[in-house]
Amino acid sequence: MQRFNNRVAFVTGAASGIGRETAIRLASEGASLMICDIDEQGLQKTFADCLKHKVKVAAQYCDVADYDSCAAAINACIEQYSKLDVLCNIAGIAQLKHFTDISVDEWQRMLGINLSSVFYLCQLAMPHLIKTQGNIVNMSSSAGLVGQAYTSAYCTTKAAVVNLSKSLAVEYSGQSVRVNALCPGSVKTPLSANVNFPENIDRMLLSKMFPMLDAAQPSEIAAAVAYLASDEARFITGAALPIDGGQTAG
Repeated sequence: MQRFNNRVAFVTGAASGIGRETAIRLASEGASLMICDIDEQGLQKTFADCLKHKVKVAAQYCDVADYDSCAAAINACIEQYSKLDVLCNIAGIAQLKHFTDISVDEWQRMLGINLSSVFYLCQLAMPHLIKTQGNIVNMSSSAGLVGQAYTSAYCTTKAAVVNLSKSLAVEYSGQSVRVNALCPGSVKTPLSANVNFPENIDRMLLSKMFPMLDAAQPSEIAAAVAYLASDEARFITGAALPIDGGQTAG
């Protein structure tokens, strides 16, 4: 499939995990790319792998929690390609911690990376997406649909991403800009592999965090991003699509 020929896609969190697989998937379908991350070594590896698909690729350091860094990345994309068709907000962090142990700095960092970044980039990209009648795919989580123990800050940010996406879908429907959120459950990524459980937890409370099926591969989530970003999903906007192996079904 070459669903993204003559399309420009902007992908955050592209150095690893879902962001990396999204960039590679879009490249394989013909997209020109602006890929962003703070992990410059990982970003360069993704850059090289995307180039194998013989598409145009640009890589940009971007601290998504910083507005000026986001603005510089969007500006670099427009300078490079003169347009933007698809924004994929994939960058994110996770933390498991007792609610009363979360520091103010940890709370602010979670908000900055998981939520403020989505606000910044959606706002900065929107004028360009209106011109192309493009679309946005925001990465939420199953934690944005149901409460989960020991992840209160994470759940808060991901639930906010869902409603931000829905609000923008309504506001910009008349200008033919689609906005959707994906809500993965357990995914085999470096992010999930490096999550540490706090001490003295009630493991029974963690049961809702695990799916009926095995954890997803990042490439499976990337495939859903590509679908929502493509013309095949032209009638889908304001959706919060679970990809969680049945985790939120019951």
